[in-house]
Amino acid sequence: MSTSAAPAEPGARRTLPIAALALVIALVVQLVGQVEIGLGIGSIIIFPMVWGLVLGLVVSVQRFKPLGADLQKVASALVGVAVMLLVARLAFNIGPSLPTLVRAGPALLLQEIGHLLGTVALALPLAVLLRMGRATIGATFSLDREPSFAMVSEKYGPDSDQYRGVLAMYVFGTLFGAVFITLLTSLVANWRIFDPLALAMGAGVGSGSMMAASTASIANAYPADEEAVLGMAAVSNLITTVLGVYVGIYLALPLADRFYRLLTGDRDTAAARAGESASAGNRAFREQVAAASAQVALPLWLSLGVLTVLGIGTASIAAGALSWEVVGGYAVLLALVLLGLLLAKLSRKISAIVWITTVGAYVSSPWFPGAEVLNPLVKSVDFLSIATVMLTLAGLSLGKDVPLLRRIGWKIIPVGLVAITASFLLSTVIAEFALGLWG
Repeated sequence: MSTSAAPAEPGARRTLPIAALALVIALVVQLVGQVEIGLGIGSIIIFPMVWGLVLGLVVSVQRFKPLGADLQKVASALVGVAVMLLVARLAFNIGPSLPTLVRAGPALLLQEIGHLLGTVALALPLAVLLRMGRATIGATFSLDREPSFAMVSEKYGPDSDQYRGVLAMYVFGTLFGAVFITLLTSLVANWRIFDPLALAMGAGVGSGSMMAASTASIANAYPADEEAVLGMAAVSNLITTVLGVYVGIYLALPLADRFYRLLTGDRDTAAARAGESASAGNRAFREQVAAASAQVALPLWLSLGVLTVLGIGTASIAAGALSWEVVGGYAVLLALVLLGLLLAKLSRKISAIVWITTVGAYVSSPWFPGAEVLNPLVKSVDFLSIATVMLTLAGLSLGKDVPLLRRIGWKIIPVGLVAITASFLLSTVIAEFALGLWG
């Protein structure tokens, strides 16, 4: 893990400049606040976290004073820990919303069909039309990010065109996923035609950053349902992540392969020959992505310390003042993250994210004796302030990935946009009907 406690002096020395940059950007965008843009078919809200992502990207790609790849990797390592803090904060919306989640149980499970199969139904035919070859299969069978690498590598090999498709979608999602789904969700939520809980289920696409960005738009459109929306989105995202591995291996990936063969017919043989001749290029591409995504190791105390300073700063601006409640809320979140990491280490088979979500949901539920003390503290920490820190750091880490996008080519852009749109909209539509069916 990039946040292990092993000594990592080079990474530690490079943390201060990244922390300073992230602090300045995050505080500035938090002060600017959100901006509403009216369109003919509705309006979209651009949140501070999106400004943070964009400004971070600008800083990471500018040539006046280049931000080295080593510094960008430090930012990427901090993002991994920031995701755990975000999950911990969302867990405190799950506990109070458990009755709502139970009532929505059947809908919550059924809508996963949209996340897991929506990309195959719409993005795959587009990729075939654009002649992406066998890379189509890897690019369109799932949005489940990192787990997709293992699934495709095991079935087709790490030098296959299918694996190149996974790499292409990963790079695209890293660069554009959070920004695009923010605009998409903001527009759809302001149509006011879907239940906010159905939209929240649609937000759980399997990516922490995209889920956070999408949920912010929904909560802004339905402020009275914010707690239920945040809790529902967190559970949906967790289900997508956990089920995604099994459904991807046994259903989505085989289905994508057969659908591709059906659409391409005899051209599949020619594509296979082309893929074999391109294996060396695919291997080089994979190595380039691996080099760009490799993270430096930071001591856990350092990562959590930096994120606490950044988080308290942005949360205080969101709250209007620095308060002991915000400080206490971060203390609870840090304790929950540390407990989740300890339980993950002891259990070995259950991830820290699952432990953090489960324990956080329990201690914030009506059944935990201390919930009435913990909940006000944690809820003084604005959910969006953590997302702003996370996406600002993500933006600072993206410059190293831009050359990869040029190598991938333009075809992944429309395919990626359709894949994200299909996953969100199909899941939302299924959830809407399922919620109506079960009342």
